[in-house]
Amino acid sequence: MKQRTLGQGLTVSPLGLGCMGMSEFYGAGDEAESLATLHRALDLGVTFLDTADMYGPFTNERLVGKAIAGRRDEVVLATKFGVERGPDGSMRGINGRPDYVRRACDASLQRLGVDHIDLYYQHRVDPAVPVEETWGALAELVAQGKVRHLGISEAAPAVVRRAHAVHPITAGQYEYSLFTRDPEDEIIATFRELGIGLVAYSPLGRGFLTGAITSADQFQAGDFRAANPRFQGENFAANRELVVRIERIAEAKGVTPAQLALAWVLAQGEDVVPIPGTKRRAYLEQNVAALDIALTAQELAGLEEAAPRGAVAGERYPTAALPRITS
Repeated sequence: MKQRTLGQGLTVSPLGLGCMGMSEFYGAGDEAESLATLHRALDLGVTFLDTADMYGPFTNERLVGKAIAGRRDEVVLATKFGVERGPDGSMRGINGRPDYVRRACDASLQRLGVDHIDLYYQHRVDPAVPVEETWGALAELVAQGKVRHLGISEAAPAVVRRAHAVHPITAGQYEYSLFTRDPEDEIIATFRELGIGLVAYSPLGRGFLTGAITSADQFQAGDFRAANPRFQGENFAANRELVVRIERIAEAKGVTPAQLALAWVLAQGEDVVPIPGTKRRAYLEQNVAALDIALTAQELAGLEEAAPRGAVAGERYPTAALPRITS
């Protein structure tokens, strides 16, 4: 499988695997199927695995660690810190204090069962702590060999520049899809100026772009999308119309809507790596097939017309949980 290069020379599979939904937020999990999906991903060459300490909380890192035991050398392992949660799942807030950074890293290493993390992200920037202090602690982790590369998520360009001045940023993780084009405002240009790769999470619009979600009532218990503004009321109806347009283009090309949506993200640049999440082997295999889809200029223009930037209705998250891009 051809690789893509993020910042600082970090090469990864062109498609990653977001592991969050295996443990939380998308309904009930199935550990056996999740492990099988992770193993299948490695077999297919999808070796860029993404997790975080707050997923579960904590259980997703343990799951990923279990899956990669004996295959560590095959994996580019990414995890995150900064959204602090209690063992009971309670949200304690955003934490960027240097002492917390060190504790969080050690705890993640233990749960993952590894001696180093390939890409360690600041999940959200703590507005109460200067980013230079947080990144000073992260630079120490690199010097100690506990972390190989550093990343940031949902930070504004000015904050990215400040962090990058302390220690080079390898990748930034931001929501990016046909439904969410925010990184095109300033982030992508900033990243390319500084030599930072873009890791696109939720490239399938939290499943909306797969075409499988046809009713706002089909979510099972524990699925956070039931309270997501884009999946409610008039927003749902408007967004479903956009998906129908995308479905028509996919049908004409002989691919699934999900594959078309992933091909669109992949076409945005060799420094862009989508990490669609799934907890089932069948969907993983469908996603991987998107790597073989080439979009013509005419097809890209057709997608732009079908789902123009800014057309999606509703915020990305409920207001109370909205991850403000920290300025």
